[in-house]
Amino acid sequence: MPVTSVFRAAVYRPILPETCVLAVVAVLVAIGVTGPVPALAVVALAGAAGSTLAGVRLSRLAIGPDVPAADLGGGRLARRRAARPRRAAALLHAAVVTAGLTAAVLPLASAGYRPAAAATGLAGTAALLGAGLFSLPRRPPAPARVRLRRLLDGAVAGLCLVLVAWLLLPYAGVPPPGRLAAAAAIGLLAGDLLTVATGPHRNAGPARCRVGAALALLALVLLAALPAGPTAGRVPLLAVPPLVVGVLLTADGVRRVVQAGDDPSRSATLVWPRTLVPAGGVVLATVHQLQAGLLPDRVAVLLALAAVPPLVARELISAAPETALSPAASSSATPSPVAASPPSSTPSLSATPSPSAASPPSSTPSLSATPSLSATPSLSATPSPSAAPSQVAPMPASATTADHPGPAGRAALLRALAARPSPLAGALLVVDLHLTELPGIAVRDDVAAEAVRRARAVVAADDEVFDLAGSGLAVITGAGPVLAYALGARLLTALDRPYEVSGAVLRSRASVGLAELANGPPEDVLRQADLARRRAAQLGRDRVEWYDAYLEEQLVRRLELERELPGAVARGELDLVYQPVLGLADRWPVGTEALLRWRSPVLGTVFPAELLPVAEDLDIVGELGTWVLDRACRQLADWSVGGRRLWMAINVSIRELTSPDFVPRTVAVLDAYGVGPDQLVVEVSEPRVGAELPTVVARLAGLRSMGIRTALDDFRAEHASLAQLRRLPIDLLKVGPELAAASGGEHRSLLDVVVTVAERIGLEVVAEELESAHQVDGAYRAGCRYGQGFELARPATAERVEAYFEEFPSTSR
Repeated sequence: MPVTSVFRAAVYRPILPETCVLAVVAVLVAIGVTGPVPALAVVALAGAAGSTLAGVRLSRLAIGPDVPAADLGGGRLARRRAARPRRAAALLHAAVVTAGLTAAVLPLASAGYRPAAAATGLAGTAALLGAGLFSLPRRPPAPARVRLRRLLDGAVAGLCLVLVAWLLLPYAGVPPPGRLAAAAAIGLLAGDLLTVATGPHRNAGPARCRVGAALALLALVLLAALPAGPTAGRVPLLAVPPLVVGVLLTADGVRRVVQAGDDPSRSATLVWPRTLVPAGGVVLATVHQLQAGLLPDRVAVLLALAAVPPLVARELISAAPETALSPAASSSATPSPVAASPPSSTPSLSATPSPSAASPPSSTPSLSATPSLSATPSLSATPSPSAAPSQVAPMPASATTADHPGPAGRAALLRALAARPSPLAGALLVVDLHLTELPGIAVRDDVAAEAVRRARAVVAADDEVFDLAGSGLAVITGAGPVLAYALGARLLTALDRPYEVSGAVLRSRASVGLAELANGPPEDVLRQADLARRRAAQLGRDRVEWYDAYLEEQLVRRLELERELPGAVARGELDLVYQPVLGLADRWPVGTEALLRWRSPVLGTVFPAELLPVAEDLDIVGELGTWVLDRACRQLADWSVGGRRLWMAINVSIRELTSPDFVPRTVAVLDAYGVGPDQLVVEVSEPRVGAELPTVVARLAGLRSMGIRTALDDFRAEHASLAQLRRLPIDLLKVGPELAAASGGEHRSLLDVVVTVAERIGLEVVAEELESAHQVDGAYRAGCRYGQGFELARPATAERVEAYFEEFPSTSR
């Protein structure tokens, strides 16, 4: 844009001289690139040509006639104001001449003095440009909020461009402080140039002068920072375009200031260059450095981190409420239904159909259990006279639950979303209230009203709160992403406090889902926020979740799992694979572990990590566990024919283990297949034991009394875990690869401690998930007796495992 602006406004004056100068400069650069002319000579010729033409233009403006004081109302102040453009033109004339002389002197100076000459010319040019820009007529100062926001915008762009300059500047022979100073100067000048060139007054004379000054200074900084010796090559040619265009643009800006009536209309701010140019520059500079075989150093990391505080501050300032609205803004603003009603009035209630029907069943009731969601009308009898036509109209007082079920409330919420001004900014928060007790309908209504009251006390004055009758509430806020997430956290804190209604004290666990309003039409935004809310509920509630595309993929897959898993046993879709357990001393198999797989024709192979949480939510873990126990024992009976003695380990969830009939059912299956109790190993996961420790201890003791062996899986070797080993009636202790790595003294000593403690209380240690010979060797040297993992034997079908066992006749007796 700065280059094209030189050719604009042909109606004001002929542009043939500028065109000729730019054409000559282009020819000189081309000659310098091909090699016949040294690069510094091209810089000198191009700088002299551009500075000469700009100096002629500025000198004419500096010696031009004064504007009569009578035209300005008379007086000394009027005469001083009229003389300011001439004074600015004189100072800027001296600045462009100094810049041209600096470029012309460089080829004449010896290589050792060139940086000093460039630095001296840079200092003189900067001082003259600063004085000239200060002498230009200035607009009335913007509000402090606007000025601070502009400063933060420039700071973010400037820091990113400083990082780009730091990564791209040459390394050889440049001390780090000098390189950092040059990078800071280049980056900050480029950031200022980008801010002014994309601002609302970019076509005004002062803005063009500022852009031209930034370009000229940028060129001189490049000349001072780039190599000046014989190794410089064609690098100094990079300073030619900004130098020539900068001085010409400075002259053009002063001409616009001097002209009468130069008051261009305000244009829209160009946002995308401010975002794209710095970010794209950082990416390209980083890629260039990585291709050169260099990694970002400490300074680069610090510069990248320094851009974070201005971003956060810019977001906070943008989201803070304005102190006053301009007439234009107040005429187009859409009043909030919440703000338009008296503080004591009942809020406008709207409802959205609860998606909890598709959610996993829960043992605790939720407010979303009400099948019919009603929209309660606003009790505000007289509408606010300042309400805009686009405001969502309150429902009539005669509307009842039977007259207006849930869809009417949903429509009201969607209308409120559609009434937001464009471009859309802000977020939608959908809050689900999950009561830990089962209250009546009247009590649920009281809790919902109290939740809305608490939410209104937390949100900002211009935020909108909607009561989704029977399922929670929703908040439309104009805050940005950071503040919207903070608002969600405050809502959790406010809504999780106990509710004292109808003589009872109830507790709830809230879940908040957020979606940005700019993500699409209102229907999509509402759907996205509700998907995020459901994800928060699945992850344990009392949390805030943002919507993203990956989240939607996860939720869609979760719904498919919930739909397909029931009946998988009856359809014969479950399968077991077996991973041998080997003795680390002789590498011979002593047992296997049965691993569940779901071979779904719709979803493909599903592993236990994804399968079991869904089964627990659907309350079909017992059905799956019964099938696994039966199939594993039947397979163990087949392998025991001929006298082969192996154990079979099965994984059991805490919910299945604590069921009253687990021990007798297990014994009955062993008797049915004629399998010895000592051949079965029941494994429980150590991280899940703590919540049900007394019951788990009783069940494990019951299994051991029947001769069944027990194991503790996923042992974490924490202090609490070591302390409760004596309480658990187990025979085997399974440790993970993080303890068996033996990659350092700390891990090795920790594994030694675990093995020593296990030996003292009569436990045998199994190292699992061994995926390298290094891990196997470390586990054996630490004293582990058994091991399993990909390095020893991979999980396989029963037929392949049986063929593997045939290679070890010692397993048969």
